[in-house]
Amino acid sequence: MLSRNLYILAATLVFFSLLAYVIGFTGITHEPGAPSDGSLWRTIGIVLLLLGLFVALLGVLQGMFEQAERRTPGGQANIHRAHRNQREAGKNQRKRRG
Repeated sequence: MLSRNLYILAATLVFFSLLAYVIGFTGITHEPGAPSDGSLWRTIGIVLLLLGLFVALLGVLQGMFEQAERRTPGGQANIHRAHRNQREAGKNQRKRRG
């Protein structure tokens, strides 16, 4: 579940890196009031891209570890036990309210 959040974060970082990199090469840097340092925009784009790739790698590793945990003999039983406990806790809360 955490790996999905990491993928979303990585995609956002890569999107902004591409946006910053494109701004570095466009003529918008010559407009009045805009930051005029094109190399700074390109550097920011490269840094964000590397950060996005690193976060994507963390997402892949997290997904692999989650899958390995589910496949271990104790891991699957723990998942079923946690789900059952969560479901029973929800039933107990509904009984207390009603």
